[in-house]
Amino acid sequence: MIERIKYGNTNTYLLKGNIASILVDTDYAGTLHAFYRAIKECNIKVSDITYLLATHYHPDHVGLVSTLMEQGVELLLMETQTDSVHFADDIFSRERKLGYQPIDVSKAKIIRFDESRHFLAGLGIGGEIISTPSHSKDSISIVLDEGTCIVGDLEPIDYLAAYANNEALKKDWDKIFRYKARTILYGHANEKLL
Repeated sequence: MIERIKYGNTNTYLLKGNIASILVDTDYAGTLHAFYRAIKECNIKVSDITYLLATHYHPDHVGLVSTLMEQGVELLLMETQTDSVHFADDIFSRERKLGYQPIDVSKAKIIRFDESRHFLAGLGIGGEIISTPSHSKDSISIVLDEGTCIVGDLEPIDYLAAYANNEALKKDWDKIFRYKARTILYGHANEKLL
């Protein structure tokens, strides 16, 4: 089951497996109280969130990661994301009032793409995590066997014709289509049915 949690500018999704759950993305730093209100409205507690996975490490997707880690949520990092975890640190450091603490990578669980299906199955979630680097080198998408795909900030397929020679974007969408995705969930747009 997928629960959309909207409390700022970035769509956040909770993937609920039979055994554990994964929160996909957070919003910007400083949105913690709005996050608390939103999860309360969805009858979710922080203790219901087992893992956190960012579709990429831009500031509008990772602002609450450190805070949630301090509250017991374990960070999942895909193998291509380790060098990008601190991308937003400089941006957040300019806004001291946010109280942002850099992410402690040593406490994260690092997963390879080729083991993601097995890992998700262990949580009771059917699907796979794939690299979709056309937006940023650390961007990932979560493709679920039931036909839903969470793509973060991947440019919509409708935009492909607007770009000249954007082979990277085409390659990412071709990869997603191989999984027979029927519903696309974006970081900043409404869901799209294919």
